[in-house]
Amino acid sequence: MNDLLRKELQQAVNNLLEAELTAFLGYDPYARNGWNTGNSRNGAYFRKVDTQFGPIEVQVPRDRNGQFHQHTLPDYKQHSDVLESTIIKLYSKGVTTREIADLIEKMYGSHYSPAQVSNISKQMLPKIEAYHKRKLSDKFFCVYLDATYLPLRRET
Repeated sequence: MNDLLRKELQQAVNNLLEAELTAFLGYDPYARNGWNTGNSRNGAYFRKVDTQFGPIEVQVPRDRNGQFHQHTLPDYKQHSDVLESTIIKLYSKGVTTREIADLIEKMYGSHYSPAQVSNISKQMLPKIEAYHKRKLSDKFFCVYLDATYLPLRRET
């Protein structure tokens, strides 16, 4: 079922992008009134977009003068913010980078290497360090910290 929805979504997005270029140029493909207008269609480039039904590949059309900017799809991001926040939460819970990469691929269909997971989680280090170094209010005369450490084996 997801394959059918993904194919239909891909076709719909491609049609929307083509219609957007037609509206921008002011004439249909192969129309005579488009000849010698100073700007014309100039092929397309392919872009992978992650959706809730899995990744789709869309053809983003171009114009000869490079003036066309589509508004159907958001600006290109290699990964979504939702995935990155999920990665950071899993990493903070002690899940290994390899396990996170496997989980993200199973959940969202997006492949992250363990190195990418590590780089995303490193983005949080400055915020964590700033939090640890912040000044405490004068109303605190003592800070009491308590923790419990339980070593666990992941294979069990």
